Amino acid sequence: MEYKDYYKILGVKKDVTQNEIKKNYRKLARKYHPDINKAADAESRFKELGEAYEVLKDTEKRAAYDQLGANWQSGADFRPPPDWDAGFEYRGGGFSPGEESGFSEFFESLFGQRQPSGFHHAPSQRQGEDHHARVLIDLEDAYLGADRTLTLSAPELDNDGHVRVKQRVLKVKIPKGVKQGQHIRLTGQGNPGMGGGSAGDLYLQVEFNSHHMYRVEGRDVYLELPVAPWEAALGATIKAPTPDGSVDLRIPADSYQGRKLRLKGKGIPGKNPGNLYVVLRIELPPVSSEKDKEIYREMAKEMAFNPRINLGV
Repeated sequence: MEYKDYYKILGVKKDVTQNEIKKNYRKLARKYHPDINKAADAESRFKELGEAYEVLKDTEKRAAYDQLGANWQSGADFRPPPDWDAGFEYRGGGFSPGEESGFSEFFESLFGQRQPSGFHHAPSQRQGEDHHARVLIDLEDAYLGADRTLTLSAPELDNDGHVRVKQRVLKVKIPKGVKQGQHIRLTGQGNPGMGGGSAGDLYLQVEFNSHHMYRVEGRDVYLELPVAPWEAALGATIKAPTPDGSVDLRIPADSYQGRKLRLKGKGIPGKNPGNLYVVLRIELPPVSSEKDKEIYREMAKEMAFNPRINLGV
């Protein structure tokens, strides 16, 4: 997708104050308003200004946009990095479905999916606002439970009107059996209340760090397991890893590439635990000696095997 430099669109530098952003937006919005400016590109420029202002006028969206960091100015093939906003603390629930419509694909990819709905307290002038943040944990934490120290970032305005990012460190208990997308509520860790009112809560949306062995779907976990050709052909009992420790896995004889074996209840724990699915990947032994070559020659001679038989050649 095309990268949108919202500061450039509004004609301001990245370190400007919120008041300067508002001032420049109003000036440019008057200049390019379609009712005033009859240029062919006036309407598109007006919409682009509105999108840029929608982000930069909001301290949270602006700070989140700024934290793209090294991906700043990535050009026309810009892709936000995975979990780019993890650990970023914000108020409210982002956008309701359809509210972001009319903005660019770039805008929607960054801000269109922040919808932790259903966690707001009833309107009150005294109770503090709830806060939300996405956090990354290891898959193993969901199997065993864990105590983790998490660092969250949140924007604030300094006395000069500049947006600054502050950090706070929290000790969080990760419950055993937590699954991806689930929320952990930290009572009283949101905004302070007013006039003696209670503080809001902090809701942590749990996501898993990418794992070099496993992928997760709901409570089910998938493992691609390398096996030798003779283990697949003849059957074998081998050691297989799981996030909860290794297990003895029986490979049925005459197994094939991609065969899926189910380990019932070995997925993420819970009242209804998930399963662990082992997908077989048959690995060919390397040919590193003359003896290895001779074994392959013998196989070619003795086994009537044509891997292309279903291709008609």
